[in-house]
Amino acid sequence: MIRHSAKHIVIACVTALVIASVQGCAVVAVGAAGVAAKVATDRRTVGTQLDDQTSEGKVAYNWSQNDSLKELANLQVDVYNGVALLTGQAPSASLIQDALNAAQEVESLNKIHNQIRVGEPIAATTQANDIWLASKVRAKLLADERIPALQVKVVVQDSEVFLLGRVSNQEATSAVDVARNVTGVTRVVRAFQIIQ
Repeated sequence: MIRHSAKHIVIACVTALVIASVQGCAVVAVGAAGVAAKVATDRRTVGTQLDDQTSEGKVAYNWSQNDSLKELANLQVDVYNGVALLTGQAPSASLIQDALNAAQEVESLNKIHNQIRVGEPIAATTQANDIWLASKVRAKLLADERIPALQVKVVVQDSEVFLLGRVSNQEATSAVDVARNVTGVTRVVRAFQIIQ
């Protein structure tokens, strides 16, 4: 099963449409305003944000062309400012190498963090727990004034937390400290780009 953050965008859009049909257009307007605010406050340019989404789609497409990856692995790609984070599970090191090779074919990526683990794909219940854990980490980051939470992308796989974004060293250290202390987190991995 190959996943990338575009899936989350589709889910958000469908959810917004369902809510709009029940509660009217005002909800959609508020949702659109929230997305616009996120785009406007992002440290990446709008063009870079679009490039990152395109790169995620290209990696996912490359993975989908490999039947073994499609059938045996659980993979996710997240791209932030040209830096790709590969997470998930594959039953062998050779399949992980196949996934990495497919990602390396995407020329727009500047760096790749390969964090795919050897193992069977995690269960749906574990994936649901990861979604819940990610929301808890995001909430803690938002509540901490030391951290520009909108600049930090949180990815959770099998209770491991991966943090991406363009942040200062102090912001990165604070974010890792906050994430590490969220109940249920087993490990925190930094995949930040450090800015001055």
